[in-house]
Amino acid sequence: MSLHRIFLKAAVLSATAACLTLPVLAQTTAPMTPPSATLPLWKSGTPGALGTADDDIPTLAVYLPYANPTHTAVIVAPGGGYQHLSMQKEGSDVAHWLNAHGVAAFVLKYRLGPKYHHPIELGDAQRALRLVRSGAQSYGIDPTRVGMWGFSAGGSLAATTGTLFAPANPASPDPIDRLSDRPDFLILAYPVITMEDPYVHTGSRKYLLGDNPDPALVALLSAEKHVTADTPPTFLFTTTDDHTVPVMNSVLFYSALVAAKVPAELHIFQSGPHGTGLAPGFPDLKVWPDLLATWMRARGYMAPGS
Repeated sequence: MSLHRIFLKAAVLSATAACLTLPVLAQTTAPMTPPSATLPLWKSGTPGALGTADDDIPTLAVYLPYANPTHTAVIVAPGGGYQHLSMQKEGSDVAHWLNAHGVAAFVLKYRLGPKYHHPIELGDAQRALRLVRSGAQSYGIDPTRVGMWGFSAGGSLAATTGTLFAPANPASPDPIDRLSDRPDFLILAYPVITMEDPYVHTGSRKYLLGDNPDPALVALLSAEKHVTADTPPTFLFTTTDDHTVPVMNSVLFYSALVAAKVPAELHIFQSGPHGTGLAPGFPDLKVWPDLLATWMRARGYMAPGS
């Protein structure tokens, strides 16, 4: 049986990482509050900026939990086909879920097409990782426990950040740029992964790379082609019936992770549309955040009982 058919017949496929044990701590849930701060990624001189309007200034919205026993942080990249951002369903709602489970969250507003193309989006994500690590002490987080969670096109950005990370530059005049931009783990929800036919989401490719991208650039931004043993451990969620971003995007990335011996877990649900977020209104899908929480606890990124 072909790999394609094996995966499409699976309702849920999992490869669970080794378990790390932490002491049990009481759950503390945070209220649904606005971010404690919204920070520009660069205080001045945003690289590649084409103006000073809101869409020219990438930012991070900071959401800190009442307690963070594992000192974990997650940068959240909302989706929107690289042309808009789902800032509530795939942004602030996700941040509040993380806070309720004792994890710090930082929602990324990155620059978009058609005004901006690669490498601007990747540069925004890399700067976000470095910026969060630079403030680790004030946020109560461990700079070696910073993950990235992307939805749809935000999943493309997260996967690209996890495969095309750059080495830290200790000689940079900006101390923030001396820090690593590699995520410590990835969470990919119905992600765009490949920029190649036949499984590409054509809108994401257009707005990220333009109307007639160079084939070499298409290959570079197809994250499944760049998985190595250094790619971060990854959790993936998608549905077979996603008619916007084909399920094979997740399958291709998962297959590459397995081939590279990277810890990975993939959950494919049979039914469900694209763009469900945490899926509170979808009885068959709303369990997926619980599966993610189990994965995070097993890896020590969320406390038992949280």
